[in-house]
Amino acid sequence: MKYLSTRGQVAGPEFCDILLGGLAPDGGLYLPERYPQVTRAELDAWRKLPYHELAYEILSRFITDIPADDLAAICRKTYTAETYRFTRGGEDASAITPVRWLEPGRLGLLELSNGPTLAFKDMAMQLLGNLFEYVLDKRDQQINILGATSGDTGSAAEYAMRGKHGVRVFMLSPHGKMSAFQRAQMYSLQDENIFNIAVTGMFDDAQDIVKAVSNDAAFKARYKIGAVNSINWARVAAQVVYYFKGYFAATQSNDEQIAFCVPSGNFGNICAGHIARQMGLPIGRLMLATNENDVLDEFFRTGVYRPRRTAETHVTSSPSMDISKASNFERFVFDLVGRDPQVVAALWKEVDAGGAFD
Repeated sequence: MKYLSTRGQVAGPEFCDILLGGLAPDGGLYLPERYPQVTRAELDAWRKLPYHELAYEILSRFITDIPADDLAAICRKTYTAETYRFTRGGEDASAITPVRWLEPGRLGLLELSNGPTLAFKDMAMQLLGNLFEYVLDKRDQQINILGATSGDTGSAAEYAMRGKHGVRVFMLSPHGKMSAFQRAQMYSLQDENIFNIAVTGMFDDAQDIVKAVSNDAAFKARYKIGAVNSINWARVAAQVVYYFKGYFAATQSNDEQIAFCVPSGNFGNICAGHIARQMGLPIGRLMLATNENDVLDEFFRTGVYRPRRTAETHVTSSPSMDISKASNFERFVFDLVGRDPQVVAALWKEVDAGGAFD
């Protein structure tokens, strides 16, 4: 599988290259040249698979430069009942992402927070940690991961990368803006390869620093900078898996359609749902939920994308969603405008200058 940038200046790298690179050199985000299509026969065959086997079947469509046996072993190592053991009483941890029915057959909760940090980010981060270690060992390389977090990304990344050979993590977080629980998770780690850095401002300010570093190609190459935020395609690809697993758990046959309602801040989670639907998963509707920082809600209601300044971003009881400039939204817009990189580059030139578009 080859990849391209949403800004159009990069084409042709394979998965392992973009895994270590994060943001594309032209400032865009990586996407597959095409979305692999899933047949009805494949959906039928996948319905009863355990999570790690389903993950292999889906990820192998996106990852063609890791030998099949090695990728299967990485998935098997990642998605274990021991890692995702923090289930509610009576639930089967081996399901990895069990569905808890609030209204049987009508309204269910896809549980994604049974991992080490009790956040849905563990679903992708645990895989990312194992992929990084595998690729770096094969290439005899090291990497310095620079990330930004509003809460759960940081702790999930640090718990996934702690002790990993060849990996150091430098995580930026908005000073005083995370929950006490998330601060305790991150700042209590004593691993020699984990570094926490508090930034004055909001998450968007921290993310802007990460993007600025990623856009400096010479600096990035010299210091071997990588990314674990959802600008990294591997994060999104891993999240595609649980949309398939959730669909299978909530339906009796592949003739049914269901809707997913997804809390969203940086648009990575729901972007994975969009990609699952593009691949052929029978999703009837994707519903985006926000808190008071409703930039994305405004776009889907009015067609106007208007990122807010730091001073206009609210501090809420859901700090992981206190985001007013959704990084992954560029991937969705790329598909929305017919995958025209010139249009995307022009739109984000406006955004980067502090403007808006419709």
